[in-house]
Amino acid sequence: MKKILSLVVSLMLACSVFFAGCDERQSGSTPAELPSDENNNYTAVQTPNSVVEWPVTSTIEEEENAAEKPIRTPDIMFVPTPQEVVEKMLEMAKVTKDDLVYDLGCGDGRIVVTAALNYGCKAVGYDIDPQRIKESLENVKKNNVGHLVAIEQEDIFTLDLSEANVITLYLLPSLNVKLIPQLEKLKPGSRIVSHDFDMRGVKPDEVVTVTSEDGSQHKVYLWTTPLKKETEAVEQNSEF
Repeated sequence: MKKILSLVVSLMLACSVFFAGCDERQSGSTPAELPSDENNNYTAVQTPNSVVEWPVTSTIEEEENAAEKPIRTPDIMFVPTPQEVVEKMLEMAKVTKDDLVYDLGCGDGRIVVTAALNYGCKAVGYDIDPQRIKESLENVKKNNVGHLVAIEQEDIFTLDLSEANVITLYLLPSLNVKLIPQLEKLKPGSRIVSHDFDMRGVKPDEVVTVTSEDGSQHKVYLWTTPLKKETEAVEQNSEF
């Protein structure tokens, strides 16, 4: 009888070890055994016995929250460029209908709207201030140039400018200098025009003074790419 009881106990112990092993194998699944997206993206999920991983998914709400991520405050206050200066800037840049104009810090959108109206070219206005974006969009709609002009809320110092043929600026000199690495990536022959402020260390091709309707005077600077650094200009002069 004792032998029979001992055999029964042994069988029970063996069964418990077997089923415990099955549980471990089930709970110890690796990421390779689970479904993944085409890029094998997973996110970890804690379970009572182990960590398993499931495909990453994003909800519409998460995407909307990402789109509403605040952009930093503007670098300068908005001061409108007189229309006479706008027209001189575009004239000096020799804009044609085949050009793509980028206005960095577009304000109320008057430069890109004027470029579209006067030259029939495509233009994009960039600004970091939501209020300026609103005003620019209203200006585009008012002048019916939505088929030519786009307005985007962006930090101009993060932009790829290489697609543009013409860049227009009304920024402080220090901000113009900060843009130099981006401007140097423009295609050869691209034109850059700035209202009132130069670009320290870069020699302009032309500087013109414009008198606006109220009698105030404004300078317009023109550069073409590749940019002529001041050190290069000194070296060229020393050859003569």
